[in-house]
Amino acid sequence: MSKKETVKTAPNLPEVNFSDYGEVRFLHLGTEWVQGSMLRDAPFDIELEYVQRMMAGLLFMDAQAVAKKHAMQLGLGSAALTKFCYKKLRMKTTAIEINPQVVTACRVWFKLPQDDLRLRVIEADAGAEIQNPAHQGTVDLLHVDLYDHEAAAPVLDDAGFYTRCRGLLTEDGVMTVNLFGRDSSYVRSLTRIAEAFGPESVWAFRPTREGNTVVLAQREPTRPERAELLLRAGVIQSRWDLPAKKWLRLFAPVA
Repeated sequence: MSKKETVKTAPNLPEVNFSDYGEVRFLHLGTEWVQGSMLRDAPFDIELEYVQRMMAGLLFMDAQAVAKKHAMQLGLGSAALTKFCYKKLRMKTTAIEINPQVVTACRVWFKLPQDDLRLRVIEADAGAEIQNPAHQGTVDLLHVDLYDHEAAAPVLDDAGFYTRCRGLLTEDGVMTVNLFGRDSSYVRSLTRIAEAFGPESVWAFRPTREGNTVVLAQREPTRPERAELLLRAGVIQSRWDLPAKKWLRLFAPVA
């Protein structure tokens, strides 16, 4: 059984709609491409595998200190990452989304809470907003998932953009990026991330079955021992129910 609804948007922005299939609600931007999802009975869990992998920055954090950290999402999607960081991790959380109707859809259909002292959703162009001096050096966990309604390649994807992303991060900060598309697009994006962060700072997952490859870049590179990563993965898995031990079989430095 399925259900579909739509909200009207400005003429220059794609239509925002959702569909329900079984227990899962999907967000669409005027096409069949899935821009995000939510388990209707567990709205603050992360349903999609690649979105779970976007949380791999936790492998480079002290679990005891996570609630004192700041997460930022560039691109709201269905607010899965925003909700998880805010509700489950108890982090200060900022999301930047250019389409106000996506924000409305997330509030109405995807259980995104209203802003408060720990949660802020900024309606703005991410490429411009991240240049705001107030954001510089303040973000511990940065999620970048910026695709248009056709999902062909990232909307912001040059070395200058990734350099500005690096400028958002604290000294121990980590960025994860969703890269989806043809192999040539992935290699081009990976090269630009490595140019901005340095190759030794970059880690990557194998692609999911759907073709999403999550890339991680550290503000300052570290290479934790595998035993340490396994220990951290166990804590992440038990505390927040993310498949972090599986991540370590699919995740490695690129250089």
